[in-house]
Amino acid sequence: MNTTINKSSASKILIVDDDPSLLRLLSIRLNAAGYQVESAANAKIALGILQNYQPQVVISDLRMEGMDGMALFEQIRQLHPNLPVVIMTAHGTIPDAINATKQGVFSFLTKPFESQELLDTVQQAIRLQPSVSQESDRDNWREHIISRSAVMESLLQQAKQVAPSDFSLLIHSQSGTGKELLAKAIHLASNRKDKPFTAINCAAVPEQLLESELFGHCKGAFTGAEKNHQGLFQATDGGTLFLDEIGDMPASFQVKLLRVLQEKEVRPIGSTQSIKVDVRVISATHKNLQHAIRNNSFREDLYYRLNVVELELPPLAERQEDIPLLAHYFLKQAMTRSNAAIKSFSQEAMEILISAPWPGNIRQLQNVVEQSVALSTESVITEVLVKNALRDETTQFPSFVQARDHFERDYLAKLLKITAGNVSQAAKIAQRNRTEFYKLLNKHHLVAESYRES
Repeated sequence: MNTTINKSSASKILIVDDDPSLLRLLSIRLNAAGYQVESAANAKIALGILQNYQPQVVISDLRMEGMDGMALFEQIRQLHPNLPVVIMTAHGTIPDAINATKQGVFSFLTKPFESQELLDTVQQAIRLQPSVSQESDRDNWREHIISRSAVMESLLQQAKQVAPSDFSLLIHSQSGTGKELLAKAIHLASNRKDKPFTAINCAAVPEQLLESELFGHCKGAFTGAEKNHQGLFQATDGGTLFLDEIGDMPASFQVKLLRVLQEKEVRPIGSTQSIKVDVRVISATHKNLQHAIRNNSFREDLYYRLNVVELELPPLAERQEDIPLLAHYFLKQAMTRSNAAIKSFSQEAMEILISAPWPGNIRQLQNVVEQSVALSTESVITEVLVKNALRDETTQFPSFVQARDHFERDYLAKLLKITAGNVSQAAKIAQRNRTEFYKLLNKHHLVAESYRES
């Protein structure tokens, strides 16, 4: 029996089962085959592990106390839509397993199963998932994206999956989150990686110059046109053109861009001939384009031409686990441009960085780090320097007690709204007795009568 798979030695597996002996046995088998294995005794522990651990395959038992395997699969599908899940099932639950595969589960294993069957299933799951990044890939297409957060890993898996196609992509995110870096990573993961990648900020170019920048112009086409100018569509032929802040593009120019995307040809200003171009367009915006469509400030037909696939890039405040990585990266960059000998951040300074609201996202974090380096007189960046650079912005990341209280208050208020202030019914839904439920209402100063319908 073949028990070693060198090709998959770097692949990570998460096993979930409430049977300790089976969990230990599966871990031994997969470790012996060269896989990196994490194990969880129940589904809730598994979801916690997935916050920091990005496996290539999840293997879960179907029948478990509390959250079962299918409920876990539904949670994983929401968080990591491309992560293959293998369900283990006893012989008597084969119909359930067949139904599970119809819902999107990658495969199922009927207990008891042979070691080779387990290894073959895992190897197939890894091989058939083009969205899963191997370490060699990480050093290539995504090397400039610094992250270890689960939400970013899920986004990057989606990006890798759509990269080989020629579909137009729309990246939606707040300003300063790194939209151009993501677009460049997608370009490097595509079949166009050896061709040009060009970026332009549509909000930074005056309307009268935008057409010339993108489509080009002929000598004498307008005052100041002293020679022929090749536009970015022609200059990027065969490659990827990144249009940032597409939502700020003038309405009068949108129809011209739509024609180019439909016809795949451009006509420079002052020319009577069109030129064929082969360009993949990735656009980005911080605006709600559907709202702009309703306000007649953005063309609906252009929106659907640009938005074949939409990627949502999370703000920095939703990637707290990435902040230490980014902060040290920017610190290292700043050190190359200064004479200071700063080694790190103090613990208090890093805690402030992690808990800050970051309305300016990664761009703001870089600014704070650079300012702290410039003004530091010690080998460690202090809490005071970071606070001054943040300009006393309030902390967004709550303490555990604050988060729990906030959840309780919202949960109770929602129950009262659902039941129209019926305390008995609300307590029953919450699985608490009336006395305990009233204590919770008093704790959060919620009055049931105010939720009752007249």
